[in-house]
Amino acid sequence: MFRPTPLALAIALATSGTTLIAQAQQAEQLDTVTVTGTAATKTETPFNETPQATSRVEREDWEEKGAETVQRALNYTAGVYANQVGASNRYDYIVMRGFSDGSLSNTFLDGLKLMGDANSYSSLVIDPYFLDNLEVVKGPASVLYGRASPGGLVSMTSKRPEFEDSGEIRVGVGNNAQRSAAFDLTGPLDDERRLAFRLTGKASAADTQFGPVEEKRYAIAPQLTWDITDATSLTLHAYLQKDPEGGYHSGVPYEGAVKSRNGRKIDNNFFDGEDDYDKFERTQRLIGYDLEHRFNDDWTARQKLLYLNTDVHMDQVAQLGWIDETNELSRAYYGAEESLQAWTLDNQVEANLNSGFIDHTVLLGVDYQKRKNDVVHSTTGASSINPFDPQYSGSLTGDASVYADERHELSQTGVYIQDQMAIGNWRLSLGGRYDWVDIENTDKDSGATSNLDDTQFSGRAGLLYAFDNGVSPYISYSTAFTPTSFVDENGDLLKPMEGQQLEAGVKYQPNGTQDRYSLALFHIDQENVATKEQPADPYEAIGEIESQGVELEAHTQLTDNLRLQASYSFTDITYAKSDDGNEGNRAIYAPRHQASVWGHYRFHGGTLAGLGAGLGVRYRADIQADRANTETVPDYTLVDAALSYDFANVGLKGVTGRINVNNLLDKEYVASCNSLQYCYFGAERSVKATVSYAF
Repeated sequence: MFRPTPLALAIALATSGTTLIAQAQQAEQLDTVTVTGTAATKTETPFNETPQATSRVEREDWEEKGAETVQRALNYTAGVYANQVGASNRYDYIVMRGFSDGSLSNTFLDGLKLMGDANSYSSLVIDPYFLDNLEVVKGPASVLYGRASPGGLVSMTSKRPEFEDSGEIRVGVGNNAQRSAAFDLTGPLDDERRLAFRLTGKASAADTQFGPVEEKRYAIAPQLTWDITDATSLTLHAYLQKDPEGGYHSGVPYEGAVKSRNGRKIDNNFFDGEDDYDKFERTQRLIGYDLEHRFNDDWTARQKLLYLNTDVHMDQVAQLGWIDETNELSRAYYGAEESLQAWTLDNQVEANLNSGFIDHTVLLGVDYQKRKNDVVHSTTGASSINPFDPQYSGSLTGDASVYADERHELSQTGVYIQDQMAIGNWRLSLGGRYDWVDIENTDKDSGATSNLDDTQFSGRAGLLYAFDNGVSPYISYSTAFTPTSFVDENGDLLKPMEGQQLEAGVKYQPNGTQDRYSLALFHIDQENVATKEQPADPYEAIGEIESQGVELEAHTQLTDNLRLQASYSFTDITYAKSDDGNEGNRAIYAPRHQASVWGHYRFHGGTLAGLGAGLGVRYRADIQADRANTETVPDYTLVDAALSYDFANVGLKGVTGRINVNNLLDKEYVASCNSLQYCYFGAERSVKATVSYAF
């Protein structure tokens, strides 16, 4: 069987890119347009013509709510749980339809996978200030993206250069010593408006609710767009981010956090580490380009490339559980040095064709991903600590020793095709993809390797009827695959997990409005899940997970002044087959019930003109604390609020002020648990004031 090699693919990509530019000189003159495709289809497909559940979050939405990370920007999105590790902001944990196995690796930037390594500490994050919107695709999407969680993916769209001058300066302060400053500048560089730039930057820092732990970030994104001809556009972009301090990332036992331990409970600001041995530093470098050429109104070719590199240094002392019946928690030190490099490329050709009574939008693609991560992990003991009366010794019990010196390598080549057919009011979507996946983990000390060399087929079929009044019922079937890092008794990597979803629903977008309503019912089966009968036994890929539920979501402009967003999700996810004793139990990190509502009112006239007020409520219920289902996390309800004012009403054009209060009532709660040994406190009340000047 023919297997495309990285070298062959690179030559093909380079050749196609050169051909596109050359052909641009001969292409017919076309008006320059900006195409904003949807993540579910990689084409410009309307919301109510996409036969799969999706949610779109605009920048104005998450800024209005005061979200400072991508995961927090999804707090009000149906089917998404963004509180997996509570108050921690180090990573974007995004649990979708109950699946947490891919919560660190289901993010894509401008259509390309952020190639982090979930088998390490090298997972990337993008600051939302640099983004224009987020789109959540719920359920399997491997047909277009390759390896991905069956729960779905999050597609982030960057701000891009514009050909009209504009800019913004923003500063913010808040409790826990929150402080930030940001700028965003864009505009043309020449009189012919062929060249445009964008330069966005941000610096931020804050204390956390956990003792001496801090968060710090510096990021900048230079970009240049060149309209080479009226039909050809090239955008060069970079994103450079340094996090000198990565915040808190640990937990405490269920007994002490939820239940009393010897008659006492642990404070939600308890720090289980040591200040001298608490450091998480991450440096990210992303460089790439987007090239697009329109041959005519019907044929378009695109090529995207992204190179990324990240370095991580970590020192952490963390608790390991109670010592006998005492009030002492045992602790250990963990260290990490990691360096990751990755490439990801995507070639696409889109064609709008007509075959009699059927209109086709055909997408052909070839993509390639390659990642290499060198990791060194070390550990040693640390003194115990009493969380009810913590005394910090500042010392370890011995010198750290290396327990893992490894190289993790992955490459994936995928070929895909999708045909979206319009037959009157009917919309039929068919897609297929074939992937070649290589994974190799190497122990540098022994030279031993674990290998996976596999091929995968992914498919999707969807049928939708678009009524003239904006109502669109649909049904779809799709598949996903997710490689694992677990090995069997022979030291070989397990086969990738495979998922299948059947979904039915209805979407409604009233004609002439931006209102959106959706209802989705889904059933997902995931196979080849790693499981074992006893803790010391090797893993086997014989487990199964089953997820089913319903999601409702509404975005509506009720009046000229009042906008409302509401959602409800019911998710029933269980270990349908398992050898570890948990068969039939419900999965962790998956609220059975989630509900939220956000309303925003803006005054347009009178003495309060320019004032805006927002109020939101989030409810999470029935979360299992451990895989054995012996305990649950108490239900919790959180209230968020916002006030904003446009100072143009008092003569200060372009100046806007905003105050955001998240967890308004300062509720103390446990967000979720990984086990009865690690439960995660939710974020305490956050108050932040921001002033922006747009020009």
